[in-house]
Amino acid sequence: MKIAVSGKGGVGKTLIAGGLARGFAERGLKTIAIDADSSPNLALTLGLSTEEARKIVPISENKELVDSKTGTGYSGVYRLSFTVDDIVRDYSVSTPFGVNLIVMGTVKAMGSGCMCAPNAVIRALLRHLIVERNEAVVLDLEAGVEHIGRGTAKQVDALLIVADSNLKSLETAKHIHDLAAAAGMKQLYLVGNRVMNDAQKQAITAYAEKNDLSLLTFIPFDPKVTEADMRGETPLLNREIEAVQVIDGLCEKLIEKNS
Repeated sequence: MKIAVSGKGGVGKTLIAGGLARGFAERGLKTIAIDADSSPNLALTLGLSTEEARKIVPISENKELVDSKTGTGYSGVYRLSFTVDDIVRDYSVSTPFGVNLIVMGTVKAMGSGCMCAPNAVIRALLRHLIVERNEAVVLDLEAGVEHIGRGTAKQVDALLIVADSNLKSLETAKHIHDLAAAAGMKQLYLVGNRVMNDAQKQAITAYAEKNDLSLLTFIPFDPKVTEADMRGETPLLNREIEAVQVIDGLCEKLIEKNS
């Protein structure tokens, strides 16, 4: 089970990614969550404290690790063939929900032609996690899919594109959908998030129908999510939050679609 979650910044995709990762783990799947956002906070969503999260060094910023994988002894010349299974073993972080977390850090788009050393490591690690390993993998992506490259993208079981009822958010969702389709992804789903009323639900539905986007589900707005964030707690701890319940149900739905 390999699930990627993307969307415009601020639409709430990280809570969805974290909820899916926890749901897979609770259902007995060995699960790895990958934070590939330029503003990583999946660690907090998965129950780590602020202090614990701050100690995590993103893979792309770990110069010693990158050099050990790509160094050749010649300036500007990088080794592009190397093993990465030890990175999963040595640099993933255990979380209270039974999910192992890897924070990737900021990288240039995989299709940009950049062959810098950190990009080479991230590219190899993502391919290893998505293509070569059997764990359930949940990727929290930025607003795009370029990070994972065309070859690797085809191995992702589903891409959830998160949007609210704001037109800018929906336009970003369409852009992501088109990029993903061009990269070879097959299961592309729009998820309406933070839906407060029927008018917002209808706006998302109408946009999806007009632009041929497959609408998977709606996740309701719940002030308890904001309240938990203000207290520095992950909303996933409170199973009475309706949004958390819907995300857990979404996890079950994805398992059924890919069984």
